[in-house]
Amino acid sequence: MSGPETAAAVAPGQALNVEALPPAGRQWIETAEAVRAASCPELPLTWLAAEVQAESGWDPHASSPAGAAGLLQAMPATWVAAGGGTGWSAGGRPPAEHDVWQPQRHLEVVLPWMCGNLRAMTPHLRATGKSTSPLDAMAVCHIAGCSRVTGSASGIPVAGEAGCGAGCVAQIRDYLAAIHRYLDDYTAAPVAVASGTAVAFNGSSAGCVVPDPTGTGGCVTAATNWGIRQVWAVFGKRPTSCWDAHAWNPTSDHPRGKGCDITFGTLGAFPGATDVTAGWQVATWLQTNAAALHVKYVIWQGRIWSAGRDDEGWRTYTGGGVYDASDPTGGHYDHVHVSFTD
Repeated sequence: MSGPETAAAVAPGQALNVEALPPAGRQWIETAEAVRAASCPELPLTWLAAEVQAESGWDPHASSPAGAAGLLQAMPATWVAAGGGTGWSAGGRPPAEHDVWQPQRHLEVVLPWMCGNLRAMTPHLRATGKSTSPLDAMAVCHIAGCSRVTGSASGIPVAGEAGCGAGCVAQIRDYLAAIHRYLDDYTAAPVAVASGTAVAFNGSSAGCVVPDPTGTGGCVTAATNWGIRQVWAVFGKRPTSCWDAHAWNPTSDHPRGKGCDITFGTLGAFPGATDVTAGWQVATWLQTNAAALHVKYVIWQGRIWSAGRDDEGWRTYTGGGVYDASDPTGGHYDHVHVSFTD
C-alpha cells in the first residue's frame, strides 16, 4: 500500500498517507474508517488518525495512571456514558477481558461520543463567534471537558478561564499541538503533476470586466478567464464556478472575479478515490504553473498552497475563521479553489 491513491481507497475524500502511520495504525485504519463513515462522516479520517496517535500511539492496550484506556484513552465514566457498558474504577486498569481493549468495539463506543461533542460545539462556536475550529473544540472536550470550550472566550482556555489553571492550559495546548503535528505527518502528499504545460498569461488585467466563462452572469478578470480556460484545455471542462457574491465572506476573491471553484464529485459530500486523485492532478498542475497563470493560492482536501509561501508546501487549511474546515465544502474536499493575483 502506498501513495494517496491507496489512502483515498481506504478513506474516501480524506488525503491520508497510510504508510506514514505506525504498524498498529496501518493494522486498524480500515476498521477506524468503517466506524467513522458509519457514525461520524463529518470527522476527517486524517484527524481521527492523528488524535488516536496523540492518545495511545495506536496501542489498543495503552492506559494512563488516571484510568484512561484503549485507542482513544476512554475514562471509565466516559465509557459508561457513551453506552459501552460496565466501567472500571477511576485510577485503575480495566480487566484484561474488558471491551475497552478491543479496537473495533472501542471505536464503536467512543467515536460516536466524540462526534456528539463535535456536533454540539460546532453551533456553539458559530453562535458565539469564537475563533477555535470545531475539531480543536472536540479535542478540548475529549481531554478536558466541553466546559473548557463553552467557558472560555476563544474556545481554548487561558489560565484562569473555565476553571483551567496553568497546568490544565499547558496540557490542552500540548495535546492540540501534538494532534496538528501528526495531522501534518499523516496527510498524503499530492499525486504527481499531470502532463500539459500551461500557456502563460501575458495580458493585462483591468479588473472584473470579462464575462464569467462559467455562466454565472458575473464577471472575472482577464487572468482568471485565461487561467480557468487553460485548466479546461488540459483536463476537460468540469463543473466550475467563478464569480459569486459571497456575502458571508467580504475578503473572498469570488466577487472580485479572481477566484474559481472546480467541483470533484458532488458538492456537500466527500469525494471517492477517483475524484480525489483527479482533484490533486488539477491542484498540483495549478501549483506547478502558478507563475505562468498568475495563481495566488490553491485549496484542496483540507490543504492550502500559496505562491507567497511556496517553501512551506501544502499546509493544513483551517478555514480562516470563516469556513468549517471539517465540512466537505468548507474544507474544500469537494472542490478545488484557485485564486489568481490579478
